[in-house]
Amino acid sequence: MSDATVEKFSTADFPLQSGETLAELDIAYETYGDPANAPANTILLLHGYTSNPHAGGGGPRNPGWWEGLIGSGCAIDTDQYFVISPNMLGSSYGTTGPGSKAPATGHPYGPSFPDISTRDMIDAHRLLLNHFGVRKMAAIVGYSYGGYLTFQWGVTYPERMRCLVPVATGFTGRGDESSVRDLERHFEAAPGWNGGDFYDDDEGIEEALIEFRTNVLLSYGVDRELWDKGLSEEKVAAGLRKQAKAWAKTFDPNSLIALRRCAVRFNAKPEAANIKAPLLYILATTDKLFGPELGEPTVEHIRTAAGSKAEYFELDSPYGHRAPSVDWEKWGDALRQFLDTHAMIRAQAAE
Repeated sequence: MSDATVEKFSTADFPLQSGETLAELDIAYETYGDPANAPANTILLLHGYTSNPHAGGGGPRNPGWWEGLIGSGCAIDTDQYFVISPNMLGSSYGTTGPGSKAPATGHPYGPSFPDISTRDMIDAHRLLLNHFGVRKMAAIVGYSYGGYLTFQWGVTYPERMRCLVPVATGFTGRGDESSVRDLERHFEAAPGWNGGDFYDDDEGIEEALIEFRTNVLLSYGVDRELWDKGLSEEKVAAGLRKQAKAWAKTFDPNSLIALRRCAVRFNAKPEAANIKAPLLYILATTDKLFGPELGEPTVEHIRTAAGSKAEYFELDSPYGHRAPSVDWEKWGDALRQFLDTHAMIRAQAAE
């Protein structure tokens, strides 16, 4: 598989649930596999909160976050499926977000970027799918925040997919508005913050991002990954900072705030009865964000409310929230079998 290339889809006058309209909407995305498979056999792959659309196709030089799961003969088999991995609305990797220039001013939106919802996010991706001529997807597979969007798809457009795979995620958002305010206060301490309009003077912003990202990596269990590579305590700390610093150069703190605000308002549980597609729910035993205690109650709620098939797979791994990426081999067969049964086989029949 060759290196993936980020592409961009653009449209105008995108309406938001808030009542506001984005005059311009760009969606950055990567694709894997043969576009000829798009109309019948598309898998929509959705990334996490601080992540990006580079899920695979990079090889050893630039591996994606699920490099081992995507490719010829892999669990997400690019010989069978056309895979679309888009950046979410409000993020910092090419899709319209707070760091994008507002057409009316020519300056970044910053804190004036309008409120967005998970419904807005999937509606943006729906335009991208329409662009590829995709009427019904073989599957939607979402990791972490992308799992929120997977559930949102399932309850909002239940006829648009043959199956759903939410991974390391929940049916409702974590935290509340106080967590948004805590995040804002973290960046307010930076000298150049200027109420979020820091783009002309970003003093202290990168360091605030590094500190934020380091804490995120710790909560994800990345320190355990580094320990298990035989690194000393000093080198583990240096490794965490190196990863955090590389990420800090690419992410806008206003995106963090906008996406967090959207996430805490997410709640698909009351609409569980809308789900029609079979669902495979993946959680890891050591995940501190979405622990295995969510597993059986969530699938039972879906079975009871919707009467649809819902399965739970528990990934036994020491690597916390990062387990689905690090220990992909431990659940790859379960994913392959589920897709073979509910996505690929049905995809052969005309819809």
